[in-house]
Amino acid sequence: MYRTIFFDLDGTLTDSKEGILNCLRYAFERMGKPAPPESTLIKFIGPPLQDSFMRFCGFTEEQAIQGIEMFRERYAPIGKFENAAAPGMAELCARLKERGYVLALASSKPEEMCVPICEKFGFAPSMETITGSPPVGDWEKADVIWETMRRLGLTEADKPSILMVGDRKFDVLGARECGIDCVGVEFFDYAAPGELAEAGAVAVVRTAEELEQFILSH
Repeated sequence: MYRTIFFDLDGTLTDSKEGILNCLRYAFERMGKPAPPESTLIKFIGPPLQDSFMRFCGFTEEQAIQGIEMFRERYAPIGKFENAAAPGMAELCARLKERGYVLALASSKPEEMCVPICEKFGFAPSMETITGSPPVGDWEKADVIWETMRRLGLTEADKPSILMVGDRKFDVLGARECGIDCVGVEFFDYAAPGELAEAGAVAVVRTAEELEQFILSH
């Protein structure tokens, strides 16, 4: 049975679309480049920013790093709070903690930004640890998961009892790389149709209630 639950942040615990898109447009403007259409910008929600700048915009590594700097220039003071808790998720986390589950955040977003977001939207009290990327550079999802396990003192033997919860294939693939299961959530439809199942999610749910039912029955 699952006893330890790792949560992604953007698109899973919160709907971060407004802040991320506003900060991306700001970054492109600061770099003197036209912003891609919204259909492209939405793809930035979930994976590491550097990867997205290079994959979706053809940026070099150097340009991508500059893009991240410009993005964070607005995101740190303003964009991170242009956000909203996913319906029912703060309450779900509180109930799971009361039942004895160990909860943790595992996000590729910089940790220094994850902490105030979790505090503002009511997730922090339920989390045993809040893990994100270091200040410089975005970690891959597997890096974040390994670090979360390390902080909680979890070993190879604990893997069958750990569940990752995320909204993009990067969460599923990162969890698989670390040898743990991942359930996909489609709260805001940021993933392409079928993306989560095709990546190997053990289940795909659309509401906090469905997620709770899955966790309690497995």
